[in-house]
Amino acid sequence: MTGPLPDVPPVQAIGPPRLTAGFDEAERLDRRAHLLTHGSPPSLSADRLTELAGAIALRGRGGAGFPLVRKLEAVAHHARRSGVRPAVVVNGCEGEPACRKDTVLLCRAPHLVLDGALLAADALGARTLVVGVTKDTAERSVRDALAERGLSDRRRGRSLRARLVRVPERLVSGEASALIRAAEGGPALPPGRRVRAAESGLGGAPTLFSNAETFAQLAVAARTGAHRYAATGAPHEPGTLLLTVSGAVPSPAVVEAPSGVPLPYVLQACAADPVPGGVLVGGYHGAWLAAATAYGTVVTREALAAGGGALGAGAVLPVPSSTCPLGETLLVARWLAAESSGQCGPCRLGLPSVASALADTLAGGGQGALEGVRRATQTANGRGACKHPDGAVRFVLSALDAFPDDLAAHTLGGGCGRETTGVLPLPAPETAEAADSTGTGIAGATAAAGRLAVDWTLCEGHGLCARLLPEAVRLDPDGYPLLPDAALPPRLHQRAQRAVSRCPALALRLEKP
Repeated sequence: MTGPLPDVPPVQAIGPPRLTAGFDEAERLDRRAHLLTHGSPPSLSADRLTELAGAIALRGRGGAGFPLVRKLEAVAHHARRSGVRPAVVVNGCEGEPACRKDTVLLCRAPHLVLDGALLAADALGARTLVVGVTKDTAERSVRDALAERGLSDRRRGRSLRARLVRVPERLVSGEASALIRAAEGGPALPPGRRVRAAESGLGGAPTLFSNAETFAQLAVAARTGAHRYAATGAPHEPGTLLLTVSGAVPSPAVVEAPSGVPLPYVLQACAADPVPGGVLVGGYHGAWLAAATAYGTVVTREALAAGGGALGAGAVLPVPSSTCPLGETLLVARWLAAESSGQCGPCRLGLPSVASALADTLAGGGQGALEGVRRATQTANGRGACKHPDGAVRFVLSALDAFPDDLAAHTLGGGCGRETTGVLPLPAPETAEAADSTGTGIAGATAAAGRLAVDWTLCEGHGLCARLLPEAVRLDPDGYPLLPDAALPPRLHQRAQRAVSRCPALALRLEKP
């Protein structure tokens, strides 16, 4: 890959760069540039790697923040007990529009991610390494990196097979069980039950599953050693963090900063509004902070949690004081409800109920509507087949807690007086509708309507299209879709596009009439 990388945001470094070292010299560090920048990685035994992960208190950087040392210990334990060689899975799937840090790493420093994954694979004795991605740029970069190394690495006489898995760009595609299921040839959807990858993951083998930044951090720590690694950042959470900053900023950016950096400093570096109306931290499974709280905190997992926030997947999203944060929350809540895989009640029914109750509340529904929000969140929270309902509920409830005055103004019927502008990034509406000269916003709606078609060489009969678009798609006795011959009515076009984008096999398409 050469030249500028599309859809990859610019990168800033606050302090000496570690993960982003060399980015000022090249758009993408190929194998040679990577070695010149970082040097060759060491080879560590399982005990030494586990000791290192514990010494630097490295936690997963994909959202949940689970300690890596415990994952390493669990995978090693279950591999010994079962006698099955483990696997390593790198999660580079960012289906959330507010997160781009893993995409930046995979596109610009893929060998640093692979170094960390191969260190773990070698130490654990793994024979399989899988890298999951959702974007074209990440797929090309990782494929090039694997080719630059050879498709398999031989270390200590063991052969390791590395391969890439491309999944649809959806929020649930990056869930551990969904990505593992896709790597096994199934749909990129959670299996309907919670499973521990460390016990039984890829092909039933104990599997070390973590996101791209976690493996890159491991590679940096292996080179520097625990003492030098901990010389940067907060004492109890050492090292640097990658943060995706968007929202009320001139342009989205990925920032590498030492942990413990004041949050206002990060926002200032990205030219954010100096007096925001609030800051969402951790992304759409994260939590809101009121402006006063945000400007009095530092960026560590502990400090953000103490203020009611969450580090999560490292997304930082300020909203301007002129924008209604509760209205922005509603837009995202509706998107989160639509991102359901439709396999369990808390997702399929619970999250739409949460969004609907929140809409009623903001429209002046009174105390009864507000109580409806809380009842709906209680129904969805902790009961899903994956963590998506829990994250969505946390996000909505944090808005109610962070903006009590705005909530009261909306609940009582008058509203807060500020507009909802859509400042939080969400996928563009998947319709060709555009405002005409009369301002009705329906010009082109008829032209946008199309006809559904299936590539039968790809279709695997998952049936998700029928659940997402029951008005137009039925299933035959074998579970394969039956499609209408006629063009879809314009009112179904947006939902049809959604069904197309979520097809796990990428088999469904919408043809122009």
